[in-house]
Amino acid sequence: LALAGNTLYTYPENWRAFKAQIAAQYSGARLKVASNPPAFTFGQTNRTPAFLNNFPLGKVPAYQGDDGLCLFESNAIAYYLSNDALRGATPQAAAQVLQWVSFADSEIIPPASAWVFPTLGIMQFNKQATEQAKEDVKRALTVLNQHLTTRTFLVGERISLADITVACSMIWLYKQVLEPSFRQPYPNVTRWFTTCVNQPQFKAILGEVKLCEKMAQFDAKKFAEMQPKKETPPKKEKGGKEAAKPQEKKEKKKEEKKPAPEEEMDDCDAALAAEPKAKDPFAALPKSAFVMDEFKRKYSNEDTLTVAIPHFWEHFDREGYSIWYCQYKYPDELEQTFKSCNLITGMFQRLDKLRKNAFASVLLFGGNNDSSISGIWVFRGQELAFTLSPDWQIDYESYDWRKLDPNSDECKTMVKEYFAWEGEFKHVGKPVNQGKVFK
Repeated sequence: LALAGNTLYTYPENWRAFKAQIAAQYSGARLKVASNPPAFTFGQTNRTPAFLNNFPLGKVPAYQGDDGLCLFESNAIAYYLSNDALRGATPQAAAQVLQWVSFADSEIIPPASAWVFPTLGIMQFNKQATEQAKEDVKRALTVLNQHLTTRTFLVGERISLADITVACSMIWLYKQVLEPSFRQPYPNVTRWFTTCVNQPQFKAILGEVKLCEKMAQFDAKKFAEMQPKKETPPKKEKGGKEAAKPQEKKEKKKEEKKPAPEEEMDDCDAALAAEPKAKDPFAALPKSAFVMDEFKRKYSNEDTLTVAIPHFWEHFDREGYSIWYCQYKYPDELEQTFKSCNLITGMFQRLDKLRKNAFASVLLFGGNNDSSISGIWVFRGQELAFTLSPDWQIDYESYDWRKLDPNSDECKTMVKEYFAWEGEFKHVGKPVNQGKVFK
């Protein structure tokens, strides 16, 4: 399947688009994602005659191939971008994959939306509907838990489109409402879900998926803030407030009679897309030709010394990025090595939103009660990135930071040794114990 330069239109962070993007990560299909202006503006681009000519519903995700193929419906797009291993190599396996894809659509998405969307402030809360949704989610989780008792993945011995689709349909559940006590009866499902989202191909698209600690509740304030946008069309009608009221009542009645989950969800997707995105701390920096994700893929999937590091130096943008050496200030306080490792992983978790613009390899040297921590960080821009956002400033002051000259032998050696976790590490004087990578 030669898929060069094919385009997926979507708004950012669309879980339906994730299915196609993750499938492409596995199959190696080339895929351009148009999710931001000027390439794609949700609510504008998808209403233009040119877009509607190719995709009559105006919905996203939508896929357009160089060969002229246009596809709507996320499952069809994900299927097309998959390979035989993902689709199911035998007719039996392919039918089982289809079974779970349908299961996600019919048994997970409707109750998940009814429960989760009010917690995001994009749908009115209805106690009865939420309680019913919780029961329906429990039923789906029970089915999955039972199936996964003796299996690592849903179909066969490896990840398939079944896992990609069902996992993507559960992202919001796990992020918003499935707190530890609620998910406790379904350990096989959580084990399977975390296995999936931690695969490099999932991580390349989703980043870190944090399981919620506390069940989110209806966000009335957020809901009120988002309402005016949706109420504007009726207000155009003449007759003032009073005339608008019966209309609202009628609409409510209609909704109660027929939930039409599909329509509700499209509204909600629109609202999700319209949510104000946090300002990007790197927005002011000029664009760089260095594609960090491309390097991370090489680092994750190919040999570090013979492929990833040569790729890094060949494409590294000295103006757009900087390389820093860091050393933990308080080595005397480091006791058990597992606690020292927790220091590193804790810092990484708190820097989740920095992932797209940074890479690091941080190593623990020595053993219990005689260790040190140091590492190499690569940031977008020429300054220490932690200062750009208050959320990123919790841990970095516990380290000494030194900017390296990318042209120096010292920098080349350090990048090689820290990225590969092997070498002389002359400046440390202790053997490597273990390492953690921020990517």
